[in-house]
Formats: sequence, structure tokens, C-alpha cells
Amino acid sequence: QVQLVESGGGLVQAGGSLTLTCAASGLTFGNYFMGWFRQAPGKEREFVASANWNGRSTYYADSVKGRFAISRDNAKNTVLLQMNSLKSEDTAVYYCAARTGMIRTTTRGADYWGQGTQVTVSS
Repeated sequence: QVQLVESGGGLVQAGGSLTLTCAASGLTFGNYFMGWFRQAPGKEREFVASANWNGRSTYYADSVKGRFAISRDNAKNTVLLQMNSLKSEDTAVYYCAARTGMIRTTTRGADYWGQGTQVTVSS
């Protein structure tokens, strides 16, 4: 059984920082592109960031570029999303995703999804 479990969400003031963690199990982690998506109330899910199979290539949505950083540790089967200079617009449920193919700015689907973790940025 494949599981992606997000943690680290919470309430943070605008300008603050938060780091999300995705722990994966039940899959050969290094065979999957890993990504983060988010969904705000009343909006559709959108791409945030991704890392290729070994983490050497990363991709970011324009809205978070320069503020967020994705990294992965294949020995620990984990993916991190470091979020800095948070804005109220970043408020959303953040989802971890795994895909054997690439995850890029235009990617909508994935092979596996986590349950999500809430990030709320107060202004």
C-alpha cells in the first residue's frame, strides 16, 4: 500500500517560514518524480514545486519562485518544502504527490497523492 503523509502545516504570520515534510512508503521512492501542489478554498489544485528522481532538477511555480525550496532525501524516502516569506495568498491545503513521469508547471495529475496539510498565513 502506497502512502504519502504530509506534516508540518499550521498557522504562521505573513513573512514567516514553515517547512512541510512528505514521508513516502510502499513504493520505490527513487523511481518517482515528487511534487507539491496546493488548493485554496474555492480554487482548483495548482502546482507548487517538484523534484526529479534524484533531486538534481527542481521546478517551481512563478508565484513561489525565490521563496520556496524543494528537496528530497531518497535514503529517507522524504520530500521537504521549505517555505519562506509567506504571504496570505499561500494559504491552502498542501498536497504531496508522486509520479513516475515528470511533474512540471503544467502537470495536473499524479500516480499517488497525500491527504494534505493545512497552511494558513495570517496578515
